[in-house]
Amino acid sequence: MISMNLFATCPKGLEGLLYQELDAIGAQHLKETVAGVAFEGDIALAYRACLWSRLANKILLPLAEFPVGDQNTLYNGARNIPWEEHLGPQSTLLVDFIGSSGAIRNTQFGALKIKDAIVDRIRDVTGDRPSVSKQHPDLRINARLNKGKVTISLDLSGESLHRRGYRTKQGTAPMKENLAAGVLLRAGWPKIAARGGALIDPMCGSGTLLVEAALIAADIAPGLGRARFGFEQWLNHRNDIWLELREEAIARKRAGLAKSRPEIRGYDANLSVIRAAEDNIIQAELDDWLRVSRKELADLKQPTHKVLEPGLVITNPPYGERLGDVESLKLLYQHLGERLKTEFKGWRAGIFTGNPELGKQMRLRAEKKYRLYNGTLPAELLMFSIEESQFVSAAPKPLKAELEADAPLSSGAQMLANRLQKNLKQLAKWAKKQNINAYRLYDADMPEYSAAIDLYRSEQGDLYAHVQEYAAPKSVDEARAEQRFAEIQAAVPRALDIHPDRVSYKQRRRHKHSDGSQYQKLAERPDGEIINVIEGQARLQVNLWQYLDTGLFLDHRPVRLKIAEMANNKRFLNLFCYTASASVHAALGGARFTLSVDMSNTYLKWARNNLALNGLSDTKHRTEQADCVEWLKTNEQEFDLILLDPPSFSNSKKMPGVLDIQRDHVALIDGAMKALAKGGTLIFSTNLRTFAMDRDALSAYQLEDITGQTIDKDFQRNPKIHQCWLVRW
Repeated sequence: MISMNLFATCPKGLEGLLYQELDAIGAQHLKETVAGVAFEGDIALAYRACLWSRLANKILLPLAEFPVGDQNTLYNGARNIPWEEHLGPQSTLLVDFIGSSGAIRNTQFGALKIKDAIVDRIRDVTGDRPSVSKQHPDLRINARLNKGKVTISLDLSGESLHRRGYRTKQGTAPMKENLAAGVLLRAGWPKIAARGGALIDPMCGSGTLLVEAALIAADIAPGLGRARFGFEQWLNHRNDIWLELREEAIARKRAGLAKSRPEIRGYDANLSVIRAAEDNIIQAELDDWLRVSRKELADLKQPTHKVLEPGLVITNPPYGERLGDVESLKLLYQHLGERLKTEFKGWRAGIFTGNPELGKQMRLRAEKKYRLYNGTLPAELLMFSIEESQFVSAAPKPLKAELEADAPLSSGAQMLANRLQKNLKQLAKWAKKQNINAYRLYDADMPEYSAAIDLYRSEQGDLYAHVQEYAAPKSVDEARAEQRFAEIQAAVPRALDIHPDRVSYKQRRRHKHSDGSQYQKLAERPDGEIINVIEGQARLQVNLWQYLDTGLFLDHRPVRLKIAEMANNKRFLNLFCYTASASVHAALGGARFTLSVDMSNTYLKWARNNLALNGLSDTKHRTEQADCVEWLKTNEQEFDLILLDPPSFSNSKKMPGVLDIQRDHVALIDGAMKALAKGGTLIFSTNLRTFAMDRDALSAYQLEDITGQTIDKDFQRNPKIHQCWLVRW
């Protein structure tokens, strides 16, 4: 058979792999170029490339190349090609034109001139002219104009070869099939599959990586499921050769599927994309092999139904506006790294991302980085060996030089230090036994030192203190108040053996700011320090320096832990959600889904960070910015478990009115109860110390005061810290 000059196009970054692939199927005289490979082969080789290339977009047969000075030279050059040898007058065609020049500035104009040249030539030769079809043309012509020259080729592929025919449904921002195949080849999947290693995609979307992995492992030609190729209506088509190649591919598929096959599983938190993945897997005729299920990243573990050979975890996580802001995504990647280190030691991992900086959050050393492109977007495939030697330990936070010899404390400061040490002796054992890492140590126990002092132990084991001085009464001299504050500052680090850099001091006052907000950033740490604390199953972000509150109301710890116990298979609503710590507990407790509503965008960003930190997706655990009072008036959703924890008073400019919890609690509870399913539970909590529940106005409901059950040992010195009720139908 006659050897032909051919050209295969591919996504940028895959040229080297495409070269190897074409070489393996028998291509000759290969030459790699940007986004493609030139090669030689006969018609059978061209068909084989169309059928078997996992990486190419197009297989082109160049017919002519000539300089283009103006539209006439383009027309005349195209007309000189013997088109009657390639298509007849009854055929349909379509011209794809790429590129531009000073004379040909518009791709549609360039395509039109070539189309005119083709149909005019065939009309002159045959007396009739072919027509254009944009849907399913008999022959597709590819024209590329670059540096004043145009190359005109027959497109033997037809539609791009990445369209295998199985992906009938897709999620948001899907990866093209040939790029997915390239990622798998770069990740070393063929060798892993050959030795029986498993493949898991923890964020599988519509399942493209899973299907491509199966096609590779079972030696299935990626083009076998396509409805048509561009060469099938070409006048020079050799159907006998084509049918023989197809039969060979079908036989190889049968043999591949008959062999022992590696475990391939995919998970995603989004039920709709899991359904799309299931449909695509069925379309690919792989539904007796591949398994997908809805699962949060927080639940990622090795399957336990059988012992698995160490294999490959590979995924294309979100890396932009697609699923959230970058700060939340940093925490998502951090959680992914932790799951890999905990559950997949001895495996390999491949993370394909358009934001390599996010990959650093995984705290794993990438052994290889491959530069690829997802469309026009630069991306990287980061490859990891999940071995302890590759784990990156968190660098110790720099502290100031150690203090000089301790100066003696004043009598007042020493008295406060003694009280703090006494409290610590009593509470530290309790906290350790209960696995509590953030608790109140002191709450104005001594009237002269009117402050709340809380201890926070980060997940790395570092101890921090948070001091909130209550505003002194007007009867207290300002100079005396400043002296007492200075004594607090002297006593706290000494008594608790904490470096002063890890103690945050605030005066707990509410201010009215120019932007109308109640809360204000108080201090920026030079290192932007935010710590994570463990509470029950949850990891929660705490900021001790920037805001009046830290992001975690410690007195509500028992309420959050109770929600975790109650939430299994429940639909959970968190009203006035703050940083959504209760939603995290509900999600980790097995909630079917959670919705967290708050008016503050600052707190909702924090909420999304908390969810991402625990590997929880915003598809199953949503946040919504809204005035909860107004939201309840229009809500039509139903929930099994609701937390209603409103502020005692709010006059935010974002609200149409003023919220006064004593005055408005009946209306709020009524509104929340309309959203509560029969058999469900509403948890109502308030920190207004003078609050009195209007039982008569709420007589339609069962009210159970559980305040005593929700006040832990560290708040028992002040049992009026909050009130808490269960409300049921």
